[in-house]
Amino acid sequence: EWRSQFPAMGVMLLLPEHEKHRLPELQAAARAENVPLVGAMFPALVTDQGFVSHGAWVLRFDEMPPWFLVADLEADPSSVARRVENELQNAMPAVSQASSKPTLFLVFDGMVPNVASILNAIEVRLHGRVKYAGVNAGSETFQPMPCLFDQSRVVGHGVLGLLLPASTRTAVRHGYPVSRSEFRATSAEGNRIDLINGRPAFEVYQEIIKAEYGVDLTHENFYDLAVHFPFGVIAALDVLVRIPVAFTDDGALFCVGEVPAYSMLRLLRAPSLDESSCVADVVAALDGDQSSVRPLLAFYCAGRRMHFGEAAGTELVQLHQRVAGAGMCGALSLGEIDTMEELGLPRFHNACVVCLRGG
Repeated sequence: EWRSQFPAMGVMLLLPEHEKHRLPELQAAARAENVPLVGAMFPALVTDQGFVSHGAWVLRFDEMPPWFLVADLEADPSSVARRVENELQNAMPAVSQASSKPTLFLVFDGMVPNVASILNAIEVRLHGRVKYAGVNAGSETFQPMPCLFDQSRVVGHGVLGLLLPASTRTAVRHGYPVSRSEFRATSAEGNRIDLINGRPAFEVYQEIIKAEYGVDLTHENFYDLAVHFPFGVIAALDVLVRIPVAFTDDGALFCVGEVPAYSMLRLLRAPSLDESSCVADVVAALDGDQSSVRPLLAFYCAGRRMHFGEAAGTELVQLHQRVAGAGMCGALSLGEIDTMEELGLPRFHNACVVCLRGG
């Protein structure tokens, strides 16, 4: 029915990890109708009423935007950026002449350890011709799983990109308060922090949590507590949330997202739902617009859900009530991407809510 009404249509499919065995038949259906299909697998889906692990979101574009799927990304960010630019070269001439910028929406495999560096390298090549938004896909277990796909492929360690119209509106917010303490990642590479202030990162992390918040962090309770006390990487105009997700026997910490060597850090305390300004910030960014006939596309950080627990569903309901009058669809994400408005630069976050609405 869609194909007959919208001949130039395409589909983006959001699939929960639990339903990954259904992908081949969905790809076959798209091939049978000659409909472009792209998408990703996530830990769960977002609905008006909360999170679900069954079913699928099938999102129709009346006209399929330019898109690409790049697999097996190199460790060198500049090489990845060159591949992305090559994929966009046919669409970019029109972009460079446009009076307003389209949004490059990127979905990375959550196992890619250097998304922030790749984003910076992409911007070097694209020179401010696009705005950025995006998320990480994959398994909430943080185990490798091919999670990006098109009509015929399922790939891992890659990136899916769609060039959305300039009329697309986006908001990426976390609403986390920032502590006063500052310390330095004196040895770090990618998403691994080895030393903080010259000492094993886990040891210092324990001490700061104890001193700031009176909480005793141990190896045994790490996975229960760390999500509530993320690091904040001090950037030029903001503090970027980095959630610790693993540790090593020698005292190193692994985070979702890169932590540059010698960067200044702060310890954050994830807020209660009453303390969080996230929904209000999203409403402000979207001008409180509930009149759109298009649903809100919303991605919610898995670490944020771990922190809020049952209150995460309440936050989704609040978001729906305040800014998603036409309905809400989306997925649970493993990292989030936005654009630093002041400088036009892409950034990689944790703990955020990502909202997009078509024009």
